[in-house]
Amino acid sequence: MLEFCHHRQADVLRFCTDTRIWPTNNISERGVRPLKTQQKISGRLTSQDTTQDRLDIRGYIDTARKHGQDVMTVLRTIMTGVPWSPQLPATAPP
Repeated sequence: MLEFCHHRQADVLRFCTDTRIWPTNNISERGVRPLKTQQKISGRLTSQDTTQDRLDIRGYIDTARKHGQDVMTVLRTIMTGVPWSPQLPATAPP
């Protein structure tokens, strides 16, 4: 792990200079918590396809929210066949 991080110091410490970057992955884990709670209560999850569908929807909503989009508007647009997608980041020259 140390070797991996050594060559990527700018990436590892980016949250120190860019406040848009969270220092932990707690936000990512928040989307999985409801499924894990269901698993604890019932002892199992629903089918793998249903679980994946829920994670896909939750990920889409979380991504839209992180980009400052109104969740209801984004969900309406996807239902009408015009899905929202985040802008691709500008690539830095090599």
